[in-house]
Amino acid sequence: MVPREDPQAVPAAPIPTRMVDPDGATMEIFPLPVDQTTLQEILKFLFLEHWAEIVFGPIIEGAAFEFRAAEQPRLGMLDGYLTIHFGPSHFHVCIGPHKGSSKNPTPPALARHRRTARAELFRRLVRGGDAPMSWGLRLFNGAGEQQLTVLFPNPFLSPTLDKVLKQPDWARLALWDAVRARWLDLRAPDPVDRSGKGFRHD
Repeated sequence: MVPREDPQAVPAAPIPTRMVDPDGATMEIFPLPVDQTTLQEILKFLFLEHWAEIVFGPIIEGAAFEFRAAEQPRLGMLDGYLTIHFGPSHFHVCIGPHKGSSKNPTPPALARHRRTARAELFRRLVRGGDAPMSWGLRLFNGAGEQQLTVLFPNPFLSPTLDKVLKQPDWARLALWDAVRARWLDLRAPDPVDRSGKGFRHD
């Protein structure tokens, strides 16, 4: 007899994977699905509902683009690309099936290269410790190249990001908690997120 699943059972919390970035920073990674629907939903949530709170742009070796929006953007989809418009500026990120035009079809290998193949929520840990000091979302294409980082509000930094706070403002983890609840089904805040003492560049 096969035991019936308990409908009241609480699903096991996903265990983050630890990895070390090229700069030696330890990251805790929570993988996300990479289907177009999921990626479009999370990016719409961040850029339409929380555009004033986030910092975004690719962070790669030798360059870190940290932009803030001055207004709520418009979003559009075309041929697998989500376009996020900020007045005269915009950017595109390939999150779905990408075919090109009938006159200029995209080769399948190139389409796989361009499309998001890895998406993750992350928290960056202090060097030599287990406490997080920054939180966000990262997307990578099929070649493992970073497409986008979205940094969430940080309890150790002022809203203008120009000052390290003397005391953490844990209310600034509200967006991280909301994203964890919605996309990882983790409803309760994680005490680990509130275990840090401060922010530092190292």
